[in-house]
Amino acid sequence: MWKENIAGKQDVQQEAPSPDKQPETARNNRMQPEEVQIREMQLEDYGQVHALWMTIHGFGIRSIDDSREGVSRFLKRNPHTSVVAQCQGRVIGSILCGHDGRRGCFYHVCVHEAYRKQGIGKSMAVFAMKALQKEQINKVSLIAFTRNDIGNAFWKEIGWTKREDLNYYDFTLNKENIVNYNK
Repeated sequence: MWKENIAGKQDVQQEAPSPDKQPETARNNRMQPEEVQIREMQLEDYGQVHALWMTIHGFGIRSIDDSREGVSRFLKRNPHTSVVAQCQGRVIGSILCGHDGRRGCFYHVCVHEAYRKQGIGKSMAVFAMKALQKEQINKVSLIAFTRNDIGNAFWKEIGWTKREDLNYYDFTLNKENIVNYNK
């Protein structure tokens, strides 16, 4: 089963941390688990979550789906499964997680660069998977771009299976839902 060593609740809204303004514990990679809280994402977190997304290199942000209104729609449909990680009142990680009644899906999984390699991503994934289990969802999937070496290594390291037996297809229903990639 999953090991969970980071937990707690806090609801504070601030800007996402910048690398030069990280707490000393994050810069020195000596963060204590009790300093990080993993909890359900609320719409009030959107400002910090979006700011975090904008710091992630190569992240694709959709103009409609990832707007405040788009995320609000997603959270109303999936009110208990999306996750944020906070440290000292700042959002440092997030996962949009939802399901269709059959299978769960992770979107926009990220941890601020200064906080990586500390178990935060895994703790968020475990939190979201447990939330899916409570809703009787038995399988979860995600899409990781092939060029996302860091993300692909992470998912492999924590035990996810890369599928080689299928092709992924999508069809754009709204061409105004433009994707911009962070540099």
